[in-house]
Amino acid sequence: MIYLDYQASTPIAPEAREAMLRWLGGSESLSFGNPHSSHQMGRMAAAAIELAREQILELFPAGGKVIFTSGATEALNLAIRGVGLKGTFCFSAGEHSAVSDTMKSVGKGHLLKVDRSGLCDPDQEIPSDTSLVAVMQINNEIGVIQPSNTWYSRAKEIGALYICDAVQAYGKLNIANADMIAVSAHKLHGPKGIGALWIRDGVQLNEIQTGGGQECGLRSGTMSPALIAGFGAAAALAKDCMEEDALHVRRLWARARELFSGWTINGSVSERWLGNINMRLEGLDVARLMSDCRDVMFSAGSACASGSGRPSHVLQSIGLSREQIKNSIRLGYGRYTSLEDLETAALRIRAAVREQGL
Repeated sequence: MIYLDYQASTPIAPEAREAMLRWLGGSESLSFGNPHSSHQMGRMAAAAIELAREQILELFPAGGKVIFTSGATEALNLAIRGVGLKGTFCFSAGEHSAVSDTMKSVGKGHLLKVDRSGLCDPDQEIPSDTSLVAVMQINNEIGVIQPSNTWYSRAKEIGALYICDAVQAYGKLNIANADMIAVSAHKLHGPKGIGALWIRDGVQLNEIQTGGGQECGLRSGTMSPALIAGFGAAAALAKDCMEEDALHVRRLWARARELFSGWTINGSVSERWLGNINMRLEGLDVARLMSDCRDVMFSAGSACASGSGRPSHVLQSIGLSREQIKNSIRLGYGRYTSLEDLETAALRIRAAVREQGL
């Protein structure tokens, strides 16, 4: 099988797996202690967590702290609900539902428009009572890189806080300035079930789930040394490999454009993370294509919306018709994708497309 769905999840790095294994020992080992216990095994586990926290902080802006969560969805909920603000909450049309649905459930939501390329213009009008702004750094469906630093400045001008969903950007490029940033380990070759909220110094949050008061009193519950150690190792590796990974992705993108010439790219080509190629072909039956290419793992849309029966709100926001959305697929690739993998997958997809008479 060939895996081309890196936006949904990434293969776990061997280094991350090794870091986790140490903390998955059986009863004969010293590695299963509760990190919140005061005895030696507990202190060992706590030390592993703090090492990982430092590794993860290396990829964030200077000055802030990391709160571990179960993933980016929980991190975004903690940020939006925990900040305790009222007024209008602004979010871009391309935001993940973890942002848009949560903001609308807490405050008065205001949709920030995107243009046909998927870019969200920071000069657009926003309500005067805006207290919270959210614009993701890289869109998970179409890969468009937003002017996040400019949006951060705009939020500061009006006295609002800025939240950035950096799930697709973390470990791939420099993270934008923000007041709060949500990330998830399994999008940068770490394990599933662990993420983090970065909080800028001076930003105050309230506890939104009660319990033992772990994680600075903001996120109660016993932490997993294994998951966190894997996250830390993946972050450290991403920092070391960032330039090499970007060059590899650029080469894959260039080849993908050759292999799929004649397809139309959805979203900006110039302002884009090149590990995401979301494209469409008129008349394509995507459901049939996926059935005919079962050994190639790719997406017909956002993994988080799969099975919902609803057309992609991101593709709708850039002006695509329902038919064009149905003609669209997303290929995602990265560090462990070889050129041969991409070429073989393209051959199979193109052969299946020809079977449809296209």
